[in-house]
Amino acid sequence: MMHSTPENLRDSVCWELPHEPAAVGKARTMVAESLAAWRLTVIADDVVLATGELLSNAITHGRPPVRLSLHLGEAELCVHVTDHGPDLPRTVDADSDAVHGRGLAIVATLAHGWDVVPLTGSPGKTLRACWDLGRPAADHRFDDEPVSRR
Repeated sequence: MMHSTPENLRDSVCWELPHEPAAVGKARTMVAESLAAWRLTVIADDVVLATGELLSNAITHGRPPVRLSLHLGEAELCVHVTDHGPDLPRTVDADSDAVHGRGLAIVATLAHGWDVVPLTGSPGKTLRACWDLGRPAADHRFDDEPVSRR
């Protein structure tokens, strides 16, 4: 079961981001720096890539404000991306030559779990991707279990 924030929260950071594509690159750098400070470099590449995909979706399909937060628990790291667009994201079967449509599939492959939580009382949603810090970074890609939303 995915929690809204990890149990036994150790640290967290949150940024309000401009609703523009250039914010994605800057956010990737901020995430990488936070993960380095938390000594989580073993999963940094996966987290940074997944965060970029979530933010690209929020900026392309959502509405401002866009918020990015990282929550570090004793056994879990969660990335939350919130935007205020009314539509929920959807997965699509992208053709091999498609330019768009792979973002959520990439997140599902990289994270140990992900989900979408609609905001209450206003349009918008939070996409959450989490990594179990007790599992090796690439281990989950070869599980016998199918990747699913938790």
